[in-house]
Amino acid sequence: MINSYFNYLSQKYASKWLVFAIDLTIVLITFCTSYFIRFNFTLNFDFTQFLFQIPVVLFLAAISFLFIGSFKSVIRHTGFTDVVNLFKSVSLMSMLSVLFVLINRELNLIEGFTIPLSILVMHTLLSFVLLSSSRLLFKMAYNYLKCKYISSKRVLIYGAGDSGIVTYNALISNVREKFEIVAFIDDNSRKNGKSINGILILSKNKIDQDYIDSHRIDEIIVTSENINKDSLLSLVSLQVKITKVPPIENWMNGELNVKQIKQVQIEDLLGRAPIKIDNPNLINEFKGETILITGAAGSIGSELVKQLAGFDIKELILVDQAESGLYDIQQDLIRDGKHRFTAIVADIRDGLRIDSIFQEYKPTMVFHAAAYKHVPLMEKSPYEAIKINVNGTKLLADTASRYNVKKFVFISTDKAVNPTSVMGATKRMAEMYISCLQKESKTKFITTRFGNVLGSNGSVIPLFKKQIENGGPLTLTHKEITRYFMTIPEAAQLVLEAGTMGKGGEIFIFDMGESVKIYDLAKNMIKLSGLSFPEDIDIQITGLRPGEKLYEELLANGENTLSTYHKKIMISKTRELDYVSVKHEIEELCITNRFQSNNIVMKMKRLIPEYKSNNSDYERFDKKVQIYKKVKDILHDKTDKTYSNA
Repeated sequence: MINSYFNYLSQKYASKWLVFAIDLTIVLITFCTSYFIRFNFTLNFDFTQFLFQIPVVLFLAAISFLFIGSFKSVIRHTGFTDVVNLFKSVSLMSMLSVLFVLINRELNLIEGFTIPLSILVMHTLLSFVLLSSSRLLFKMAYNYLKCKYISSKRVLIYGAGDSGIVTYNALISNVREKFEIVAFIDDNSRKNGKSINGILILSKNKIDQDYIDSHRIDEIIVTSENINKDSLLSLVSLQVKITKVPPIENWMNGELNVKQIKQVQIEDLLGRAPIKIDNPNLINEFKGETILITGAAGSIGSELVKQLAGFDIKELILVDQAESGLYDIQQDLIRDGKHRFTAIVADIRDGLRIDSIFQEYKPTMVFHAAAYKHVPLMEKSPYEAIKINVNGTKLLADTASRYNVKKFVFISTDKAVNPTSVMGATKRMAEMYISCLQKESKTKFITTRFGNVLGSNGSVIPLFKKQIENGGPLTLTHKEITRYFMTIPEAAQLVLEAGTMGKGGEIFIFDMGESVKIYDLAKNMIKLSGLSFPEDIDIQITGLRPGEKLYEELLANGENTLSTYHKKIMISKTRELDYVSVKHEIEELCITNRFQSNNIVMKMKRLIPEYKSNNSDYERFDKKVQIYKKVKDILHDKTDKTYSNA
């Protein structure tokens, strides 16, 4: 209310013509002052001549101001450009005055009219100083009154570089909300103790909770793009709102808008630099291709759609059984209006439907992201897990091979590594089937493995956000549980890069940095929400869920890696498989898959030696499988000896 009143007054009464009149008044005052200074602060000069000179000086000043337009600037937003315009106006006024005096001396246009040049020089200097000062004083008075009568946010700006100064200017120029900049914070010790526009630059070591409380700080705005994880974590640990300025390339029209300053996200605390792909081969790889994406409505699938739509592709075929999500992706592409695409509601378990899609649209590349991925749910439904994750992948891969698709990129998970759950085991089986199919197909089958994706459907981040919104507590299965994380765009970029470099048969794994302790992540999310742990929101330990691991792995037993030209992508060297036998057993399991969970799990354990259940009812089968393998090995040895004796 008060803010609107101030704006109303400034707009109604501080019009450009009022500013014009004030500027002329200042010119008059400085002209009189110049005379007093010139004659030692006495009136020992021709007063009549002085009065005759005033209209001429004001007329020349008016011409200068009208020509340059210096009076049109908004006084409360006076900046460097406005001061430059004042300098131009005063300089033009001075040149016109000198020129008029010199011409009159020669031509005697106005008899007896002259102005001492010393007075003109003093008048020029005084006019510029007083005109500039009046604007700055008005701006300071306006800001003071706003601070005094309008509630304002007291903020600290982290970063005293160019980005920090731009942020400062954006904050103090904002008319919708008032910000009071208390201090700058900077890591550079050489800047400590200095000031910017009268605002002190402090060392980050001086910013603690006592400082925040004593100075009533409402917000810390991080402007430095290179702030490290530890510094950011130290800020997050304070009981104060932490926000972040976007990168310069994302500023609107090259200028920062206050609305672009967003709260620090949990992604900013990953502890590593964002993974960026800058490979020109991607452009050639996808040019003119018809690309089919399964699970196109999911987190990874929709991001693949978004990124592939930026290439010069022939057509996108979007396949998903989730009707609502697929509709949303369809509407996004329609709004963009630049891409040829087809959205198809279909189930990858339906072989005839998948075959008809390949026959009609003839995709040249496939990205297979469709899967069941929730570990506890799949632990109770092995039948469904195999039907989608194994049989669905098998049908899709067989169809791609039959239609001679160039590349088939399968998106797996780190839970397929030494699986402890039904979900992880089914994804490992799908990897194995693809490896077997590679031996007899012209299609290049490529597998990618990565860990948890921040913000994806069913991930821990959205769950924690909902729990925080509901007032807590945050539920965590184990205090020591850790996970690897990457953002959705990072995951999609790496999948595309792996698909480009793949020659067929590889399993690509991604360097996801250090694993993140979920307990620490939960505490940081509470702090990022401006709340206290455990006073406002507590964390409740519920115990490991069926099939859940404490620590995820990216390599299975018997595997190691080969490097690629991208330092974040490695190739896993998997153990050798008996391809004929494994392929046959997987095919048989898909055919005989029934609702008897125990039989299904037993078969999976026999097929995947490294599959050991954890915190699950199926742990009791691990010993049975070991006995079965020992008996099988003994029988195998006896058979070999019999043949050798014969």
